[in-house]
Amino acid sequence: MIFKQAKVAFIDGVRTPFAKSPGPYAQLKAYDLGREALLALKNRNPILDNNCEQVTMGCVIHNAATSNVARESLIGAGYDLSIPASTVTQACISANRAITNTVEAIQAGVMKTAVAGGVESTSDAPVRISDKLKAVLLKAQKARGAKDYWAIFKQFKFKDLVPVAPAIAEFSTGETMGQDADRLAARFGVTRLEQDEFSLRSHQLATKAWEDGKFDKEVQAIIAPPSFAPMEQDNTFYANSNIQKLSSLRPVFVRPNGTVTAGNASPLTDGASACLLMDVDEAKKQGYKPNVVIQGYTYSAHDPNGELLLGPAFTIPRLLNEAGLKISDIDVFEIHEAFAGQVLANLAALNDKEFCVERLGLKGAFGEIPMDKINTQGGSLSLGHPFGATGGRLLISAARRLEESDGEYALISACAAGGQGNSILLKKINKTVTKKTSKKTAKKVTKKVAKKVTKKTSKKVAKKVTKKTATKTGNKEK
Repeated sequence: MIFKQAKVAFIDGVRTPFAKSPGPYAQLKAYDLGREALLALKNRNPILDNNCEQVTMGCVIHNAATSNVARESLIGAGYDLSIPASTVTQACISANRAITNTVEAIQAGVMKTAVAGGVESTSDAPVRISDKLKAVLLKAQKARGAKDYWAIFKQFKFKDLVPVAPAIAEFSTGETMGQDADRLAARFGVTRLEQDEFSLRSHQLATKAWEDGKFDKEVQAIIAPPSFAPMEQDNTFYANSNIQKLSSLRPVFVRPNGTVTAGNASPLTDGASACLLMDVDEAKKQGYKPNVVIQGYTYSAHDPNGELLLGPAFTIPRLLNEAGLKISDIDVFEIHEAFAGQVLANLAALNDKEFCVERLGLKGAFGEIPMDKINTQGGSLSLGHPFGATGGRLLISAARRLEESDGEYALISACAAGGQGNSILLKKINKTVTKKTSKKTAKKVTKKVAKKVTKKTSKKVAKKVTKKTATKTGNKEK
């Protein structure tokens, strides 16, 4: 879906520091993390005290006590109690769904100001009791007298007390995502070394981004028990990682010859994100200067048996073709890194003629996405992946990177359990256009000045004169 007239602006976004699970947030529930993200967004945008019309959050692992975690987080964050809130789930693209549902509502004129994001606490994952024990307890509720209780509990066995751990395998196929990532990497010829190198790249870029202060404005520190020490940064990236360490790790999912390891897979993570979305005209009315709008989005669903993680390969071509754009038109790509092999396999699929013709219905290969446009400040491998919140992080990072660039478009893409995918297209609406003639004129003047510089003049001086003249000429042209 591409909007002929995009009306929804991304105004602001904030997230908690992402933390490995179990870790510093082990004593917090998803509700606590969601509350902190919503509170931080409200503190930065007082308009949310009176003008917010809806809050929607994604979440995958629900605590029964806060099944509508968006509403509970809203109440905890001190939002007006008249604001409705709902929680949506679509595996790893749950926040994406929360965002696009909100975009649809604003685009249709149903509302003008809303919040969308997501939250996840794998530290607070519910542990089930066995089916046999559950059956016994349900029958016990209807028992009348000692005779009935004895008849029920004599069926009970101590082994039934063993808790059932949360499932990590696909319900439909019985395979884990890691197993599918291994198979996907093999299918598209992605080697173990390539996966480790991509993972190292992610950690190095995340480290540099934190050092350069790229995340300072969008990450809100949290003080969590029991230490109550401020958590100010993600604790998911490794500043000192190297290829030797990564290559020494053993395969986790397919042994002994698999290629997916703990080092090239995203870690279990706790965290939350929240984004302020507004109607463009309303944003201007409220004193904002909207610069990035949601231009469109698309979802895909395909065979989870073998295509589980190919969401980006299915949705990127569909969205760009509908928008009439090419890969070269996109300056910023934020692609969810569930596994290094998954990202590289998707990139390979987009450049694979057979896949594009047979599975996407294209006339040939869609093309190659330049690596220098993808996740240039780290991704889920290094920044973490709280299932229900990652989409919010992708939107926040993509919008900021787009505003920092000279480009016009950014694209977010992610895969999800069940064989699903999503891509969202962003557009900068206040793009500064530089006159082409200025560069040409500057080059001509540069050559003239270089010729006039005498042989005795040092090369350094010549370069300085050339540069200054070119700059002045460029400014005059502007």
